[in-house]
Amino acid sequence: MMNLSWMAWTWPTAAFFAIIASLLVLFTVLAIKVPETPRTGILRIETTRGDRLFITLLGSAFINLAWLGLVSAPQWGALIVCLIFATGVFRYV
Repeated sequence: MMNLSWMAWTWPTAAFFAIIASLLVLFTVLAIKVPETPRTGILRIETTRGDRLFITLLGSAFINLAWLGLVSAPQWGALIVCLIFATGVFRYV
């Protein structure tokens, strides 16, 4: 097993950063293999896949911070809200 003691990392933290890195690699490969033209959604600005990913990550950070500060339920609930938010962003923005 990999030892993460060189830094105060936990497995969930390492998984979080691994997922973000994987998403960035995936979106880079998609941009090269399947170029897309920007589209205009409900925000009335042109966005690409990468723009929508950035909006999703930024919004998810705020959702998780609000969840920590305002809700006493487990953080898994925030993950569900973030997945719904991500679906909405990629579909309508």
